[in-house]
Amino acid sequence: MTPTDTEEPTLTVDELAARAGVTVRTVRFYSTRGLLPPPAIGPRRVGRYGSDHLSRLALIEELQHQGMTLAAIERYLEQLPPDLSAHDLAIHRALVASWAPESAEEITRRELERRAGRTLSDEDIDRLAAMGVLDRGTDPDVFRLDGGTLRLGVELLDVPIAHETILASRTVLLEHARAAAHELSRLFRDEVWNPYRERESDPDHVAAMKSLSAHMQPMVIQALVTAFQRSLREELRTAFSAEAD
Repeated sequence: MTPTDTEEPTLTVDELAARAGVTVRTVRFYSTRGLLPPPAIGPRRVGRYGSDHLSRLALIEELQHQGMTLAAIERYLEQLPPDLSAHDLAIHRALVASWAPESAEEITRRELERRAGRTLSDEDIDRLAAMGVLDRGTDPDVFRLDGGTLRLGVELLDVPIAHETILASRTVLLEHARAAAHELSRLFRDEVWNPYRERESDPDHVAAMKSLSAHMQPMVIQALVTAFQRSLREELRTAFSAEAD
């Protein structure tokens, strides 16, 4: 345990909100949703919060920064061990931040077309949405864009692939990517995270774990891309060979 983990909760809800950079209303809302553990009740029935509440608030903010919905954040937090210390939560936040993709950005249709280099029809917008390049909002002329995939998405607009096929392909990719991510997370938890937790915590380990995670990311992505390319090449070769026979 680090010194901060043994400190008694001393913050009022106002002080907690100020330290976390959120409103008191947000703190209370998270508490009612079960995202924050209840405070310790001090003299005069005043709730007191500690470092674990601060760390959990920081983790929630990081997950929201990734674009996760509140329901997804609830599921994520439910999967965490109940005995995580503030130090452990700080490590979780470091890992989440280092693996987070570039944040989606809001963009108008005019700016989207400028960056795409072409006029986009409603059908083009639908196809880009099906590919996960952008998401529609309440305003029909404002979108949330994943800028890293825009160029590829625009190139695919001229490929004669039915809208339904794009949706089906994306579903297949997401399902298998999620399965791979689940297994990789399990390996990381069993082989890296759990052995780390068994050792005495050290503040320097937060930075070390973040560095390790950041170095793992490009290796894992490259391994997945290479494995997929090889597997797809073999599948296509087999399919066309069978058709030729």
